[in-house]
Amino acid sequence: MSQRAILFPGQGAQAVGMGRELAESNSACRELFDRASAVLGYDLADICFNGPIEKLTISAHAQPAIFVHSVAAWTAWKQAQPDWTFSCAAGLSSGEWTALHLAGVVGYEETLKILEARGRFMTEACTASPGGMLSALGATAEQLEKLCAETGLEQANLNSPEQTVLSGPVEGVDKAESLASSLGIRRVIRLNVAGAFHSTLMRPAAAKLEAELGRIEFRAPSFPVLSNVTALPHGTPDDIRALMVRQVYSSVRWYQGIDWMKAQGVSEYLECGPGKVLTGLVKRIDKGARLHSIQDPSGLEWK
Repeated sequence: MSQRAILFPGQGAQAVGMGRELAESNSACRELFDRASAVLGYDLADICFNGPIEKLTISAHAQPAIFVHSVAAWTAWKQAQPDWTFSCAAGLSSGEWTALHLAGVVGYEETLKILEARGRFMTEACTASPGGMLSALGATAEQLEKLCAETGLEQANLNSPEQTVLSGPVEGVDKAESLASSLGIRRVIRLNVAGAFHSTLMRPAAAKLEAELGRIEFRAPSFPVLSNVTALPHGTPDDIRALMVRQVYSSVRWYQGIDWMKAQGVSEYLECGPGKVLTGLVKRIDKGARLHSIQDPSGLEWK
C-alpha cells in the first residue's frame, strides 16, 4: 500500500471567499472560524469570505486565515473519509505551523496567536528594511550562486529543481532582473510581495517571534512533520521551537522535503487549504505522484 502525506499552504495562497462553503455546510468548520475570531478580536470569517483582498493580504490576517481554512478543510475531510490514513505532513512557510498544530505540538488558540504575531513582526521588518522577491526559472545551482553573489540576494524558497525564489533588498532585486539573462537564466519573475521573506532582512521578526514562542508550551509531534529549514522530520519540542524561529529568515527547502517523503515511499499527497500551489509543485518534483486538493465541499471525495 502506498504511503500518503498531507500538505498545508502558506502566505500567498489567500483568496477572497476562502472557507465560506466549508463554514456554511459544516458546523465544525464554522466553529473553527468563530473560535478564531474570538481569539484574534476581529471577525476573521468576514475578512476571509468577503475581503477586500487588500485586508486579507495583510500578513497578520493572511497567516491566521490560511491556517483556519486549512484546519477546516482537514476537519471536513476526516469527517468524510474517517478511514483515510497518512504517514507524514509538511507545510510551506506559515503552513508548517498548521502541520505542527495537527500533530499536537501547539494548540489551536496558541497557533492563531503565533501566526498573528508572526505576520505582524514580518510586516514591521518589511517596513524597516524594504525588500522584494524574484522567482528564477530554469537556473542551475551555479547560476543562482553567482546571481546571489552579485546582487546580495538569498535563496528563499527552493520550490522545485526548476524554480527557486530569491529574496533581499529592493536594489538587489532590480539588479538581478537585469543580470539574469546574461548569466544564462531562462526567466525571472518579480513577485508581488510586501518584502524580503525568508532572508536575513527578517531576522528582527525572528527575534521578536523567539520571545513569543518562549511563553508557549511545545509538545512532541504525534506524526512526522518536515521542517522547512532541514527538509527532515522535526525532533524534540525544544528543537522545534528553535527551528521555527530560524524558519522566518532561512531558506524553505521544499523540494528536498518532498524528495525525503518520496524516499520513504510516499506517492499520494493531499493538500488542505486555499489554492493548489503545493500539489502543483509536487507534480514537478515527483511526476508519478497521485495528487488531490481540498478547498471546499466539492473536494471531499478522492478514491
